[in-house]
Amino acid sequence: MNPILSPMLFLSEDANNQCDLLVTHQFLVDSDHHKCLPLIDDNLPSPVGETIPVTSYSSSEDEEFYDAESPNESKVGMASKKKKSEVEEESSEDVEEKAEQRETPIIYSKEDCFDDLYDVKDDEDLGSMEQHGSIIGHLLSQVRIGMDLTKVVLPTFILERRSLLEMFADFFAHPDAFTKIADMTTPRERMVQVIRWYLGAFHAGRPSEIAKKPYNPILGETFRCYWHIPELPDHGDLATDGPISWASKDNLVFISEQVSHHPPISAFYAEHYNKRISLDGYIWTKSKFLGLSIGVHMIGQCVLSVLDYDEEYTLTFPSGYGRSILTVPWIEMGGKITIACAKTGYSSLVEFHTKPFYGSKKHRVTAQIFEPNEKKPFVSIEGEWNGVMFAKWTSGQNESFVDTKSLPIVKKIVRPPDSQEEFESRKLWRKVTQNLKDKNVDAATEEKHKLEQRQRDEAKERKERGVKWETKHFQEIGEHWVYQDPLVKRLKKRTPLPNRKRPT
Repeated sequence: MNPILSPMLFLSEDANNQCDLLVTHQFLVDSDHHKCLPLIDDNLPSPVGETIPVTSYSSSEDEEFYDAESPNESKVGMASKKKKSEVEEESSEDVEEKAEQRETPIIYSKEDCFDDLYDVKDDEDLGSMEQHGSIIGHLLSQVRIGMDLTKVVLPTFILERRSLLEMFADFFAHPDAFTKIADMTTPRERMVQVIRWYLGAFHAGRPSEIAKKPYNPILGETFRCYWHIPELPDHGDLATDGPISWASKDNLVFISEQVSHHPPISAFYAEHYNKRISLDGYIWTKSKFLGLSIGVHMIGQCVLSVLDYDEEYTLTFPSGYGRSILTVPWIEMGGKITIACAKTGYSSLVEFHTKPFYGSKKHRVTAQIFEPNEKKPFVSIEGEWNGVMFAKWTSGQNESFVDTKSLPIVKKIVRPPDSQEEFESRKLWRKVTQNLKDKNVDAATEEKHKLEQRQRDEAKERKERGVKWETKHFQEIGEHWVYQDPLVKRLKKRTPLPNRKRPT
């Protein structure tokens, strides 16, 4: 699951039923034949060099990856629930880890129309998956090791109360760290700040280790929000030609759109008008069953543009993993990432380390930053991506580089659903979200099924009429998806407009 990246857990349906599977700590066991299968290498390949496959805008009934079961699925196996305390004892390492945890501060805007439907801090832990044994067993009986899980079919109880498009916005939960990149006066300082923002961006999308999955966005779904920058004055001068016409030029704004259904591709864009900085990105998620876990490969990239220096930084994403899928699910990330600026020659190697079976800690990350044409880094960073990261400089200086527990999360500002367009995420999913909040799983599943069925019907109608789906805010250029009217394009063609103040 994110960060930004929230792995798109879980399982898929396949026509060939396999025998029931049991998971032990070291082997995947075939319960009918009592054979032990060796553990699967869960290292997904690097996303570097991979391309998005040819996009299909249709939705046939035999190619769906919707993640809701039938309306009655919540009744299956519920009689066998166990209390969480009966499931398994925590290790001493887990106890120490929880004791050391500090709650990240949150900054709320005075304008924030906060909707507690989307406050994931009050989301309940799933506990052990053993209490949902019949459902999970049924799902596991239909998968094979190495199977592609693009077609995700999940019981509704495992869903988080928001769309994946909204979760991507959490990459900017520290908007001041992002906009500060443009304030740095040297290429070296800017690259260091890019890495500081990047490493601090992942924890906000996963405020706890609750392993839940956001809604799969439907084709054409959009999400928009903005942030006030802490300690930066907001003069209320509206950026009327920007992605969010009611946000000011002093705000960081964000827009995302589900641009493809097969494969599932989400495109997103962020900008700060007055700082003259933007980010254009897209992600295609490809999941695989690994035996003891679910692996999610995030294919795509982001291009961060600092317009005053004509610099572009290319970023990629780590893979995500859903671990312990039959006990207490938890999330981790893994993989090597390259961040580079072609103009300045500065680059960085970032590695998210998966936890080995024995020893070591969870959530480790390391990074190195290089000057142009240098093989030795001038600074090395190490720590936990959801904790504290420390930097060691070649000058001998050691310092705290990012402390996610002390960095305040700035809450995004979203218009109330009644003011949103039909396909904006919170309006589109509101009934599903409300029912999940009320713990009415059957009603949530039914509302979700209605949305998905409508998308099937509309896709069928387009196919019959020979009409191709047209995206609204993003366009495909070569192998990449980009925002149609980015800040750099608007600044080149824009004539001075009179200042307008936000209504009070």
